[in-house]
Amino acid sequence: MTRVVVVGDLMTDAVARARYPLARASDTPAIVTMHGGGSGANIASWLAVEGAEVAFIGRRGADITGRNRDMELMGYGVDARLVMDPERPTGTCVVLVTHKGERTMLSDPGANAALSPEDLPRDLFSQGGHLHVSGYTLINEGSREAGLAALEMAQRAGMSISVDCSSSAPLERTGAEPFLEWTQSAKLLFANADQAKVLTGRDEPDAAAKVLTAWFPQVVIKLAADGALWYTNTRSEPVKAPAETVERVVDGTGAGDAFTAGFLPAWLAGKPPAEALAAGNRLAAKAIAHLGARPRL
Repeated sequence: MTRVVVVGDLMTDAVARARYPLARASDTPAIVTMHGGGSGANIASWLAVEGAEVAFIGRRGADITGRNRDMELMGYGVDARLVMDPERPTGTCVVLVTHKGERTMLSDPGANAALSPEDLPRDLFSQGGHLHVSGYTLINEGSREAGLAALEMAQRAGMSISVDCSSSAPLERTGAEPFLEWTQSAKLLFANADQAKVLTGRDEPDAAAKVLTAWFPQVVIKLAADGALWYTNTRSEPVKAPAETVERVVDGTGAGDAFTAGFLPAWLAGKPPAEALAAGNRLAAKAIAHLGARPRL
């Protein structure tokens, strides 16, 4: 089985799920819970519980929260290579979930913003492995050099590489052209429909995927309730797979991360794209059926 090395963000998610429509400038009853989070750490966790050999490279604060997140990753079976930051706290994200399951996030990257090339363990970059880089690492100016260094090290080692776009708003602030330039060594790009539009200007995911194959040999676009699609420029039409039925959407946080973790092992094993998409949709369905972005143990 191919070892997957994930470079990305580690966060604590404070999830506030509203019981009723939000009462602006007033109070709304809610259920507030704390969970491990961060796109990169989420992907590593889902990969590990699915049986993959996975290492996670990131940065945490020298605080109790950081120690808890570290132990949590090890509990999932992740080889956690976390550097302790003596000055910055562990990253935190406030996730506001409406009574309909829609999310708005307020993020403080904390120690994530100080990830540096020196934090990358050289022993993890070897031929036959796979590198996945969280887009947040590249979008955040403080950690960008580390993300670029990881991509270069993986390319030199002969590893396969995938990258995700992470979030549409910060991606748009960063700009499509720089992001596409930084990630051109990746064989596979993950994006959702909004992120694909930011990168291409195309509203239709099918059209956006075709444009993106000018930079990436393979593109996966996550379509939420409509499932997902895979496209390569050697095909005339994309491969699509429907989303799995979920009785009740509890929290969409981390669904895209779970999808990525479901897709990658099947893809790395050379399974047909439709099978890899279905595996991604299966984990995404599990993620949205409970609070928090991480798997339940």
